Amino acid sequence: MKYQAVAQYLREYIVLHANEPLHPLPTEQDLQDRFGVSRQTVRKAISILKEEGLIKSRRGSGYYLAKAGNSSSMQIAVITTFMDDYIFPAVLRDMENILTPNGYKIQVYSTLNRVSAEREILQQISRHPVGGIIVEGSKTALPNPNTDLYQKLRDMGIPIVFFQGHYPDLSHIPAVTDNNYAGGYMLAKYLISKGYKSIGGIFKSDDIQGPERYGGMMNAIRDAGLSVPDHSICWYDSEQRARLIEDKDERLLIRFLKERLPASSAVICYNDEIAYHLIKDILSMGKKVPKDFAVVSFDNSYYSRICPVPITSLGHKAGTMGTQAASKMLDLLRGKEARSSAIPWDLVIRASG
Repeated sequence: MKYQAVAQYLREYIVLHANEPLHPLPTEQDLQDRFGVSRQTVRKAISILKEEGLIKSRRGSGYYLAKAGNSSSMQIAVITTFMDDYIFPAVLRDMENILTPNGYKIQVYSTLNRVSAEREILQQISRHPVGGIIVEGSKTALPNPNTDLYQKLRDMGIPIVFFQGHYPDLSHIPAVTDNNYAGGYMLAKYLISKGYKSIGGIFKSDDIQGPERYGGMMNAIRDAGLSVPDHSICWYDSEQRARLIEDKDERLLIRFLKERLPASSAVICYNDEIAYHLIKDILSMGKKVPKDFAVVSFDNSYYSRICPVPITSLGHKAGTMGTQAASKMLDLLRGKEARSSAIPWDLVIRASG
C-alpha cells in the first residue's frame, strides 16, 4: 500500500538523521510530490510513525525526530534459551544485520530453557512494552503455561515471531523453524543407503525439535522395512544437557553406549553438540568411528569440524534462521502479513558416517 511505502521512507530517513533529534522531517507537500500521493495518504503514514514513537509534532513548525534511539518502540526483545549456545551468536548477528539498518536496537534475554524465567521476562515486557519480540520458546515439546502472556502481548499490539522452536498452542503466531521431520528422515535414509540397517538415536526430549527429528528418523526406518529400534533410542532433557556440558558428566552417554547402543551400527544425534561428546566417548572406549559406530547429526556447526572425527551433519545456508526471523518481524512492524516457514536442510558428508 502507498502509505506503507511513505512510512518506510520516513523510517529510513530517521535512521540517517538519528543523531539529530531536532532535524525536521520532509513536509507533507514534499512527501506528496515525491510519492505522487494524496495528503490523506501522507498523514496516515505519519500517524503510524507517531504511534511507533519515532516522530513528534510541533505546532506551526512540522514534524521532528523523537529521539528514536531511546524510543521503546524501536527496541526489539530477542529471547533465547542460552546466550552461549553454539548456534545463537551467529543467529543474533544475522538479526542485527537486518534490524539495525532499519533503526531498531536489540535487547537480549536468556531463559536457560526455563518456563519460569520465560514468564518473568514476558511479564517485564508487558510492564515496559517494546516494539516487537523475537523468541525461542522454552521447553517447546511440553505444554506451555505462558500462552496467556503471549496473547496479552499480542493484544497490546506487540508483534511476535518465534524462531528455532514453536508452541503448537500458538500456531497462529509466525515462526521460523527447521524442517525437523524431513531432517530426521533424510539422515536415516542416508544411513540406510550406506548399508546401515541397525540405527539408534539420541534426542532431546523437552524441545519440539527432538520429537520431530525422532519422528522423521523412525518413519524412514519403517518405510525401508527395517526393525524400529525402540531399545536403541535415548532421550535427555535440559538439565541432563547442563550436567554434560557444564559439569563434564559423561555418564548419560557412557550408559547409552554400553547398555542401549551395542545392537546398532549407526546413531543419529539430536545435534552436533551431543554428537561431538558421543564420538569422544566412543573413541575413549577403544571403538572406532565409523567402523564400529557411524555418527550423524544436525546443525553443521563448528563442533562438526573440530571433532576428532569430523561429523556428517545437516545444515542450513549461513544466515537463514536469524535473517528470516528478523525479516518477518520487519514485515509485521510495517503492517504486512508474515507466515511461518520451515527451513530445508543440506547434507554435509564428512568422515563420521
